[in-house]
Amino acid sequence: MNDLALPPEDATSKLADLLKHPDDLDKLAGLKSDFTRKKTAIDAQLKLGLQEQLTTTQNGMTNIHEGQKLVTQIREEMLKIDRLCAEAQGMIKEFPEINKMSVMQRNFAAVEGMKGAVEGFGEKLDELEELLREDDGEEDQQGNLLAIHEGLTALRDVRDQAMDQVKTGVEGESGLELIENLPLEGGATLRDLFGRLDDVVEWFDEHVGQACINIIQLIQAGNNGLVVRLALVIEEEEKKDRQVKALQDAQREFQDVASRFKSINVGQRELRGYKDKFLQAIEASASAQFQTVQQAFTEDPEKLEKACRWFFNDLNTVKLGLQDLVPKKWKIFKTYTNIYHKLMHDFLVARLDDKDITPVHMLAILNWVGKYYSKMSRLGIPETQLKPHVIDEREGDLVREYRNLITKAVEEWMDRIARNDRKAFTQREEGSLDQDADNHLHTKSLGDMWTMLREQLSVAQSSGRPDVVEGVVDAMMRSLKLRQQMWESLVDDECRKVESLAAAASDPSQLEGAGVSSLEEWLAAIANDQITNIDDNLESGQMSFLTRFKRDYEPLVTPAYISTGSGLEHDQLTNGYVDLATHCMHLFASLLFATDFRDATREFFTPAWYKGRTMSQITITFDDYLSGDNNYTEVLHPSLRDILVEELSDALLVRYLEAVRNKGVKFRRQEPFTEKIKDDLQAVFTFFSAFPGCFELVKEKWRVIQSFVDLLEAEKGSGVVGALERMKQSYWDVQLGWVEAVLRSRDDCDRGMVSAVKGRAAVMEVERGAETVLGKVR
Repeated sequence: MNDLALPPEDATSKLADLLKHPDDLDKLAGLKSDFTRKKTAIDAQLKLGLQEQLTTTQNGMTNIHEGQKLVTQIREEMLKIDRLCAEAQGMIKEFPEINKMSVMQRNFAAVEGMKGAVEGFGEKLDELEELLREDDGEEDQQGNLLAIHEGLTALRDVRDQAMDQVKTGVEGESGLELIENLPLEGGATLRDLFGRLDDVVEWFDEHVGQACINIIQLIQAGNNGLVVRLALVIEEEEKKDRQVKALQDAQREFQDVASRFKSINVGQRELRGYKDKFLQAIEASASAQFQTVQQAFTEDPEKLEKACRWFFNDLNTVKLGLQDLVPKKWKIFKTYTNIYHKLMHDFLVARLDDKDITPVHMLAILNWVGKYYSKMSRLGIPETQLKPHVIDEREGDLVREYRNLITKAVEEWMDRIARNDRKAFTQREEGSLDQDADNHLHTKSLGDMWTMLREQLSVAQSSGRPDVVEGVVDAMMRSLKLRQQMWESLVDDECRKVESLAAAASDPSQLEGAGVSSLEEWLAAIANDQITNIDDNLESGQMSFLTRFKRDYEPLVTPAYISTGSGLEHDQLTNGYVDLATHCMHLFASLLFATDFRDATREFFTPAWYKGRTMSQITITFDDYLSGDNNYTEVLHPSLRDILVEELSDALLVRYLEAVRNKGVKFRRQEPFTEKIKDDLQAVFTFFSAFPGCFELVKEKWRVIQSFVDLLEAEKGSGVVGALERMKQSYWDVQLGWVEAVLRSRDDCDRGMVSAVKGRAAVMEVERGAETVLGKVR
């Protein structure tokens, strides 16, 4: 039977265990017979069980039908009795007089009965008051509680009966007046005594209410007797309330019949609700405790757990002490749990909805949720039984909100730093840059920015939540990337302005007010910042800002975040810093050629070039920037010095090749332009050989001059086409417009030469690769 009940996967596994070897196939017939026998037995059991259930259901439905028929018959019989009574009144001629006399007799009997019931009423009240005074002096014992309750119950029943008769007029106005003004010993009336009864009842209710409020303290103090007496009082009142409620419901349901039959009238007695008052007292007592919790939490959110210690102590007291002292049907531990959990929920949600809540308080609540459910679990209350969720399942929203508060602070700080940097860069006032111990230039905001990031990371760390830290780190990474973009945009815009001014100026002296020198210093400082962000000195053990930042946040996040998120972002940031530093050096070199070398580059390949020493003059100026009076290598990070040299070389090479477009350029066969180009190369190599770290790379790039010369010297026809083919093979991205400009600078250029080169270039297929120096030549 159990085998057949297995799920498909387990059944397959079971069958595999039975048929492990080829010889087991012989068992198939036996297995089939065995399974068929088991299936038949199960089917029989199921059929029998189904038949029993059908029989039980049918019997139940029959009993319900018989009960409905019985109720209908009773109703019909009562209506017949009512009809017969009405008919009998008409059959007796003097029935009204007889009925009136009967009513008078019953009224007098009721008054006599009431008088007998209220005799000694005052003395009993005196006795109860004395018992209450005794209990006033022993509030933690109240040994008279049951006696007082028994006495009050009897007096209240008398009062209820009397008030019922007053309400219904005791079948006539005369009875009403008799009962209301019934004279008693001492001249008091029922109303006077009932007024005193209300006062005694209120006094008793105060004792009961105080015991309900202090019930936890009573158990902790060992006053179990009072708790038991209190439970007996409440249980008795609860039972009577159920009876009254049932009678009230019956009266409402059969109102037409009940109006004729006084025996089922409920009377004056109201629902006294001692059980509800008991539950209200529990809630009121706990609510008062939460006022203290709120005050402590407002002053110091870290005290929330300590301030709520009473919460779990109370529940533990109920679980270990109160459950055995009250009726089991009360399910008192579950009742307490529901009340206390609701109060905790309302307290926390109210704090979260407070518009003035601080991030620290929000974080304290977020961390408290897990602790709360853990403590409740230790009390034997799983999270699934606690409804609703203690903060309405708002953890995700809280995490995002707390994380957003930190990321907002990071963004505001970075925006403030960026505004100050823009202002300082555009104004470029003296003293707007810093120099470190090695005399390297830096912006003033570099250290402040990383200090701020470490502080905000510490705030995120205090949450103790990896998801918060990860969100904050993401925001910091984005801010750092935006800062790279900001610097790139700023330096590009400012350099374009200076180059535009230089292009429009008729004399270099007109650029004195453009702040070229200060712009060069800022380019050096910004480039230094980027390298400092990523420069790790393994020998000295000094870490870069970015590496230290990574070391700080990695222990705070999940391994998955490190492997999939931050690692890629870290690499992108590192590459971005290198690219921005290189870009600044590129702009530095471009700025030199736009200002200092503007006129010099215009002489290349012109008639004046043959007679002058233009290239030597440029290299002399280079030397002044790299080792002379304007030595920028002293204020540059060592990693940038070779990069600056390479950028100067590239800028010179590009402008040298682009000089074929200079006005008046014409390479004539009879002129020694080849020898002059060699002289220029010699000057270049002589200067750059002083920088062994990058000289080989410089020489490799300047080899393009040979292809340039080949294009100038090649014979017309196939010679020029062959020179183009060799150039295209080495420099796939050479611009055809520049090639055409080179050809047109030859004195023997004609339309056929240009057409042949264009035609060949259009059909040539070359392998693409990395950008070459000719790709920069326009």
